[in-house]
Amino acid sequence: MPSASVTLKPSAHTRYVLRLADTCLIHAQRLAEWCGHGPVLEEDIAITNLALDLLGQARALLGHVAMLDGQGLDEDQLAFLREERDYLNLSLVEQPMRRSSAHSPGGDFADAIVRNLLVACWLRQHWVHLASSSDTELAAVAQKSLKECRYHIEHAAGWTVRLGDGTAESQRRMQAALNRAWPFVAELFADDSCDAEAERLGLGPRRSQLRAAWMAEITDTVTRATLVMPADSAYVSTGSRGQHSEHMGFILAEMQYLQRAYPGGRW
Repeated sequence: MPSASVTLKPSAHTRYVLRLADTCLIHAQRLAEWCGHGPVLEEDIAITNLALDLLGQARALLGHVAMLDGQGLDEDQLAFLREERDYLNLSLVEQPMRRSSAHSPGGDFADAIVRNLLVACWLRQHWVHLASSSDTELAAVAQKSLKECRYHIEHAAGWTVRLGDGTAESQRRMQAALNRAWPFVAELFADDSCDAEAERLGLGPRRSQLRAAWMAEITDTVTRATLVMPADSAYVSTGSRGQHSEHMGFILAEMQYLQRAYPGGRW
């Protein structure tokens, strides 16, 4: 297996699947940073298991992308040997989730909980619709992922209410985390030509179609947590178009090092 970068020239169909695959992959990578650093042992294990679920979803989706692309690539090459601009994950999932210094933005345990709530609810809306996709392989991935996603939401919503309606300090941290995440929410529902083609082919929904159900679920949890919903922003992040924040390069440097240094290495 070469260590040189691989390049896809994806169709709208492939891009539609790749956006989900990369979001699951990078979200899993960020959650995995909590392994060994959870606030309590049980939560350390729980967050690691969430990351593993997401990694499994990413593997299934990337394997399908490789088949659709037809260049003979595999899931490892797609995960570890693309350039930054070729990843199509949401900008939200690449933001810091564990504090690297006392002055770094984000990185509180509250950020991990809020992030997982927002993303898990978004993914569930996808899986519900994709379970009847005209792409039978994608439908099969969605049906399996939906079962895992229900636990992710239960876990995140439980902690959101527990901390939001807890002490003054825990509520302050949860509100701050929600406020930090919210500017990236608009991208979750920003349609492009890929969405239009997916709808035409019966692959799945436009992202904008998911907003009402997602918002209802998030609003309910935030209200029960006695938190305040942030105001909507006109800002739309661009990670799913391959234009990433400054944090993405650091994630890929860690993710890709072994594969590029020891091409084709196996445990």
